[in-house]
Amino acid sequence: MLNFSLYNPTRIHFGQGQIEQISREIPADAKVLVTYGGGSIKSNGVYQQVSEALKNHQWFEFSGIEPNPSYHTLMRAQELIKAHDIDYLLAVGGGSVVDGTKFIAAAALYQGDEPWDILAKGQEVTRALPLAAVLTLPATGSESNGNSVVTRDGSKLAFSSPLVRPVFAVLDPQVSLSLSDRQISNGVVDAFVHITEQYLTYPVDAKVQDRFAEGLLLTLIEEGPRALTEEGKTDLKVRGNIMWSATQALNGLIGAGVPQDWATHMIGHELTGAYGIDHARTLSIVLPALMKVCRENKREKLLQYAARVWQLTAGDEEQIIDEAIRLTEQFFVKMAVPVRLNEVDLGPAEVEHLLAKLEQHGMSALGEKGDVTLAVSREILTTAL
Repeated sequence: MLNFSLYNPTRIHFGQGQIEQISREIPADAKVLVTYGGGSIKSNGVYQQVSEALKNHQWFEFSGIEPNPSYHTLMRAQELIKAHDIDYLLAVGGGSVVDGTKFIAAAALYQGDEPWDILAKGQEVTRALPLAAVLTLPATGSESNGNSVVTRDGSKLAFSSPLVRPVFAVLDPQVSLSLSDRQISNGVVDAFVHITEQYLTYPVDAKVQDRFAEGLLLTLIEEGPRALTEEGKTDLKVRGNIMWSATQALNGLIGAGVPQDWATHMIGHELTGAYGIDHARTLSIVLPALMKVCRENKREKLLQYAARVWQLTAGDEEQIIDEAIRLTEQFFVKMAVPVRLNEVDLGPAEVEHLLAKLEQHGMSALGEKGDVTLAVSREILTTAL
């Protein structure tokens, strides 16, 4: 196991009715900006619950944060923050709303030339407004980590800082019952790939992390398809297990002391930035192709994955790995997401454009060993056709 330091101060309030915890968590004298997306929280009852919890607070609202939060949209929130002397942010929504709110929090106190430099130039975040989250769409794990992704003019870039980790997060499975099938699918697949990015690398004898990761994968494989059935759409047990799995997938626990990949995400970000494809759907396209291309580097963990997650032990190693990849693709198909670029109307002509964007963003040495070069990325994208 590799050396690590692990600290996650986000307080989690899990379960039905926990939105009321907001009233006790946020300081009474705080001036709060509630951020959200397209307004679905007003039709599913979440907005009303948040309003009730904040009835004794002074609060304002900022809406319109997109599924892939736009820099230009997020910067408009700065006007409200300055006008009302906002000193606390409450993100109400899925991972994109939480990601966007993290950037708002950092940009509000940024002392440099332009807040975009936090993403484009990797400028360190030295100050940020405190923020919290009410999660409505389990997927990214953003509610208990310091990561954020923001899009500007076709570039989807990430930053990370402990200063934008939510102070607390409310996880009420009840609020996820109104999600569409597409949102359910995207959330499960996003969480699944978060786990594989920290698990399908190479062994370092991190038995605890591996077993946690495998348990989360098995839970998503079991509960994900159930959530798409008529019966599962109203089953709070199913939704609760998915919601908690998505949080555990990227709160730092399974990634502590192990090598991490993230090549699938970096390639996927270019697909979203260039063509607007749902984040999770870029991952379901790229991951199987990456597993095929990088199978030698990942051989030991792929065999472990095959045996422990898919119960594959019979046959030679090549057959076992092939079947594990096939079953992974089959799971994605069952979750109604694409596994090939041609399913999202992209072909060979787009590969070179994506490679140019990877090069532009400095993504030429990806993977757990830094050996996913642009040539390897080309092979991955070609395999994904």
